Amino acid sequence: MPESADHKLTLSAKDRRARSDRRNDGRVRIAAVGDFHCGEEDVGAYRDLFARANDEADVLVLTGDLTRRGLPSEFKICVGELADVKIPIVAVLGNHDYESGQQTEGTTILRARGAHVLCGDAFQLDERIGFAGVKGFMGGFGRGTLTSFGEQETKAFVQAAIDEAHSLELALRKVTNPVRVVVLHYSPIEATIQGEPPIIHAFLGTDRLCEPIDRFGASVCFHGHAHSGSFEGKTPGGVPVYNVALPVLRKAGAQAMYYVHEVGVGGSGLGAEAANRERAPNA
Repeated sequence: MPESADHKLTLSAKDRRARSDRRNDGRVRIAAVGDFHCGEEDVGAYRDLFARANDEADVLVLTGDLTRRGLPSEFKICVGELADVKIPIVAVLGNHDYESGQQTEGTTILRARGAHVLCGDAFQLDERIGFAGVKGFMGGFGRGTLTSFGEQETKAFVQAAIDEAHSLELALRKVTNPVRVVVLHYSPIEATIQGEPPIIHAFLGTDRLCEPIDRFGASVCFHGHAHSGSFEGKTPGGVPVYNVALPVLRKAGAQAMYYVHEVGVGGSGLGAEAANRERAPNA
């Protein structure tokens, strides 16, 4: 489905200069958050907080669970909270956004606002940095990973995880930019779900998602879902992974609505890896 081009908000000349200065210095700032679960009583709760991203970032990433039950009315409330955001928005849906079975309508509502909702898709911010995103799925980690053996129901569950990993691979193939950013809802590593009860780890993500992240040399990955998890970790290949679920950011002392990650995109002689830096959640 094509993205909507109807969103009319524009950056001020000052904002455009600030973004241009960062780009010329080989820097892009990514504001990332998930799991803020918009409901009817949240009208106006986040609007001013999200608007600050215009001054602090070049792109806003939403890692799913934007709503409580995935109702169209809740997606519309979410869009209202994003009304003053002028920078590009990249999003994936989470399990809560699927709860009512109306995720297609919810995606349409978000895209009509101008958000780039990724369901195995890619988004190019500019010629240097691109985003690949899927919801992801559960299934477990390491020796605890559920395998496709036994009942058809078990095989269907495992296949859903395999399909999401394959969808992520296809999305990453579309990103030809030197800097690749991965956006998920479920976690690709166990490190960022530490703090959650071990008995539910298998339901918080799967390391099947790790293989394409490492193979395609992603620069950074953001996810949500694990409210009591840990803020950061790395894939086996060394890709930094951040759990930006809003409860995790608040636990880490965040003063903003989101975490801002600064990624190097070349320019002015800066290499992408050498320029990667992150700001603390409470910065």
